[in-house]
Amino acid sequence: MSETLLARYADCVFWLARYVERVENLARILDVNETFSRDSRGSQNWLSIVQLFSDEKTFSARHAEASAENVLHFYVRDTDNPSSIVSGIAQARENARTLRPLISTEMWVQLNMFHNRLGALGADELSPGRRNRFFGSVKEACQTHTGITEGTLHRDQVWYFYQIGRYVERADQTTRLLDMKYHLLLPRPRDVGSPIDVSQWNALLRSAAGYHAYRRLHSGGITPAQVAGFLLLNRRFPRSVYLCIRQTEMLLAEMKARYALRGGNDAAEVLDGLRALFSTLSITEILKQGLHEFLDLVQLRLIAVSRHLSIAFFGYQPEDTLEQLQQTQ
Repeated sequence: MSETLLARYADCVFWLARYVERVENLARILDVNETFSRDSRGSQNWLSIVQLFSDEKTFSARHAEASAENVLHFYVRDTDNPSSIVSGIAQARENARTLRPLISTEMWVQLNMFHNRLGALGADELSPGRRNRFFGSVKEACQTHTGITEGTLHRDQVWYFYQIGRYVERADQTTRLLDMKYHLLLPRPRDVGSPIDVSQWNALLRSAAGYHAYRRLHSGGITPAQVAGFLLLNRRFPRSVYLCIRQTEMLLAEMKARYALRGGNDAAEVLDGLRALFSTLSITEILKQGLHEFLDLVQLRLIAVSRHLSIAFFGYQPEDTLEQLQQTQ
């Protein structure tokens, strides 16, 4: 293969990584909501999942209420919902099909089998008592894909774009999780620190696969500031926003230097600004200025990174909107 990667290949591998990462995160969120998230009456708040992904309008057009059955159908089996697990893996598979000359047979076979397994999914597999097993199988399949990719994908530009896509998506998903807890699930003042409040922070950590890592650092208990600080600023946890931004910045810089790529300076500038912002602010300062506003700023800048990468490397035009870019996937 030549040193120059076709724009279409770069685009496909970037989104292949993002779709698999997105599906794993969605499975984690749904699994944790099923198992751990309870309100003061012991009920589960499935509407919060719809709000997390800003899907209220689309969801309400198809379902009268945000029951467990309706929300799970919408985010697992609904092929008309581009955010569902089935749709996400279908998109990942289509990107992998384009990449067949560049990826290993093992990567293709595993992803194809995963896609076929979801295509044969019956409604009974989302019935109470079987949901956790299903979500566990989705997470395991995504992690298997990641492991096979790590062990078989040639370390060239394809690998760099894959890693960049994965970290950009992971950072975005972590900010969304934090935003949901602080604003959609925010308890009444008298509930702060109560068992139900603590259980929701537990659920948040488990959704980000960070519960055990957090407890290693904070054995004394769970506080909102410590959880937010851990998921945003920790420099060693693989899903913290800071680590994802730093890894994206390093990968982009290394790829540009190794392959003498002229593009990507705009994306690198946004990443540099984000990393500098995270390096100078404490969680106390972030909470004081407003966590929602800070997370919104981070999400907008991650969107800008994706857009700049699409223009620099994937063949899109500056006048294309992000929605137009995503519709091509």
